[in-house]
Amino acid sequence: MNQPSTEQLKKTPLNARHRAHGARMVPFGGWDMPVEYSGIVNEHMAVRTKAGLFDVSHMGQIEVAGKDALGAVQRISSNDATKLSVGQAQYSALTTPAGTFIDDLIVYRLASDHFLLVVNAGNIEKAYKWIADETRAVGDVAVVNSSARYALLAVQGPAAPAIVQQLTAADLTGVKYYWFTHGEVAGVRSIIARTGYTGEDGFELFIPPASAERVWNTILETGASAGIVPVGLGARDTLRLEAGMHLSGQDMDETTTVLEADLGWLVGWKKHDFIGKAALEQQKAAGVTRKLVGFEMAAPGIARHGYPAHARGGDGIVTSGTQTPLLKKAIGLAYLPTAATTPGTEFEIDIRGRRTPARVVPRQFYKRPR
Repeated sequence: MNQPSTEQLKKTPLNARHRAHGARMVPFGGWDMPVEYSGIVNEHMAVRTKAGLFDVSHMGQIEVAGKDALGAVQRISSNDATKLSVGQAQYSALTTPAGTFIDDLIVYRLASDHFLLVVNAGNIEKAYKWIADETRAVGDVAVVNSSARYALLAVQGPAAPAIVQQLTAADLTGVKYYWFTHGEVAGVRSIIARTGYTGEDGFELFIPPASAERVWNTILETGASAGIVPVGLGARDTLRLEAGMHLSGQDMDETTTVLEADLGWLVGWKKHDFIGKAALEQQKAAGVTRKLVGFEMAAPGIARHGYPAHARGGDGIVTSGTQTPLLKKAIGLAYLPTAATTPGTEFEIDIRGRRTPARVVPRQFYKRPR
């Protein structure tokens, strides 16, 4: 299949800024995105030790509002949104009737009857159509693809909170993980969310697209003395994998259930119902036959997405793999038969025709110091 031309790709409001400052650009999910600025290892280590600034404006935003908005969110997402206070966010899944993934998402409760759902770039249209179709019968609810209304910047790393605090009058010390507040950042109105995809502390900023370059430049200027650097998708991927975070379309998709992906904590089992609940309850009772696990290589070699895995009890497949810049070891995620998923279990991965030993380890390879 031919890659779309640069002209066919969607562009974030910062596209010209990335190109003017030497970012290496690649197609990603239908978008023209920076994969690296100063090198993946340098950017990865900056986020782990100082701070990094990401343009994640390719992510999609879908708003659900109306008297029955909570009921709509409860129907289409696996987690229990009744547990959300206004100003709180929640990781969840859009599930099919089979309990598999349309996408993973973050649900932000803007008001008692107003939710903001953040979905992945490659799934925006699919997720929007799914949500709109599946909530038509719920009642008084409007579903709007509001992706064009937002640019999204992520400031991540140990120095990130202090950098963002310098640019806003909002008191960020009281904003807990997976909560958010409203305020101006660099003079621009923003939703300031303590969320991220790196395993580090930091904030994601929802701002008007027309102000994206101004905020981007101000963050880099303000954080220069703290060592902040712009970061591309390459380091975003190594950071999330090191932190044991899933990648939609790679580590889970419409062929994998929430339980197989080892994300059972995303299921609101006490909810009255949601799409896929019956299938997941049945699978929970019967037990999964495979599960996503973390692994590290026990011999030289890097396992990549799609490489076959061979374990006691059957075969599996690698979904993510890399040589991690911080831990300096080859790690990854793979689906393996349940009998082979206990930490310490050894198995083999076919790396270009050579069976290479690996072992199962806890999926969160890195935990930031508290």
